[in-house]
Amino acid sequence: MTDLPTPTASRLRRPSWRDSRLVVGVLLVLVSTVLGALVVARADDRVPVWAARGQVAPGQQLTESDLVRVDVLLGDGAASYLAADSPLPERTFALRDLRPGELVPASAVGGPDRVDVQQVALLVDTTSASTLARGSVVDVYVNRPTAGTTVGTPTYAGPERALEGVAVARVAGEDAVLGGATDTRAVHVMVPRADVQGLVADVDAGARITLVPVPGGVTAAAS
Repeated sequence: MTDLPTPTASRLRRPSWRDSRLVVGVLLVLVSTVLGALVVARADDRVPVWAARGQVAPGQQLTESDLVRVDVLLGDGAASYLAADSPLPERTFALRDLRPGELVPASAVGGPDRVDVQQVALLVDTTSASTLARGSVVDVYVNRPTAGTTVGTPTYAGPERALEGVAVARVAGEDAVLGGATDTRAVHVMVPRADVQGLVADVDAGARITLVPVPGGVTAAAS
């Protein structure tokens, strides 16, 4: 009977630093650690800045209730935005319109001496006013009374576009509707200082004012 060969048991060997699998494993651990440290480091570079909570009209005085703090990664661009790591300075005004959620540029705010618009209340047709809301942008059209118009039967010339792209600061509620030949409602618009005198003169002369919304702007929510 032929003797069968007896298998020899192989001995387990300790992994060596020369084992490629061990080297690859160590490198993967190191890479993961470095990447994790970089992510944490970049997260620590976020800075707090103010963002608009809702629509803000030019000339509107800002309080912290109008803003929301957000932490963002801006790098060298952080200095261009209104920092939120300290209280909002008193008597801070918006110098231009701000959209909801927009980071507030430092150049878009300033003191009252830098505001170049004034709020003027205009009486407009209540149906037209119902489509407007704070933050709407409108063109202002004026129909001036013609010369020789008698009281009670006015005729008008126009319309003429007097202002383009001005912001609505406030729309009076339905309880503020004024009755007359046509129901009207007060709409407060932010008018460039240079144009305030002419617009007030038109109002005093009995001109009819029409506000036409600019496409893409804010509109009143449907009830």
